[in-house]
Amino acid sequence: MTSRQVYLQTDRLTLRRFVADDVALLTELDADPRVTFFITGGVPEFDPAMLLRWIADYQHSPDLGIWAAEIRASGNFIGWFHLRPDHGRRNELELGYRLRRSAWGEGYATEASRALVAHAFGALGAVRVVAYAMAAHAASRRVMEKAGLRYVRTFHEDWPYRIPGDEQGDVEYAITRETWAVSRPPGGRVGR
Repeated sequence: MTSRQVYLQTDRLTLRRFVADDVALLTELDADPRVTFFITGGVPEFDPAMLLRWIADYQHSPDLGIWAAEIRASGNFIGWFHLRPDHGRRNELELGYRLRRSAWGEGYATEASRALVAHAFGALGAVRVVAYAMAAHAASRRVMEKAGLRYVRTFHEDWPYRIPGDEQGDVEYAITRETWAVSRPPGGRVGR
């Protein structure tokens, strides 16, 4: 196993396992208040112990976790994506992402999300993929829709951070394997 083990590749991105040396990249990502606005209101909360847990999780579930996202052509880190059990259900997987501002608007979130949805249904045997966001987070909702997920519901949670727009609640988007098989959005090609 190499220190930069590839999980999945798309046309422009590589998703790989995190390594301990990535702590500075994650600290920098989380320090941008615009990146974390819809999560913590812009308060950085990354703790290096989180990275150690992510790395340890690969040993228990090598096919699920949080993956570093890099541009294939340059190797530049742009953020992360996760594919993990939704509320502990391994056949229902939660999709998530966090990207540097420099990567916003480039289609990277959609490209990787489509590939992860395809991977979840194809290689991992998931029956459903779900994603969550604040209702006010229009950009994240667009990514979910472009990845083939559809609005399921709005719900209200009691989060530790008060964020402008949180009174609108959070939204759940999802797609089932059956729907995906019929409507596969373009760009879901996955390489290993």
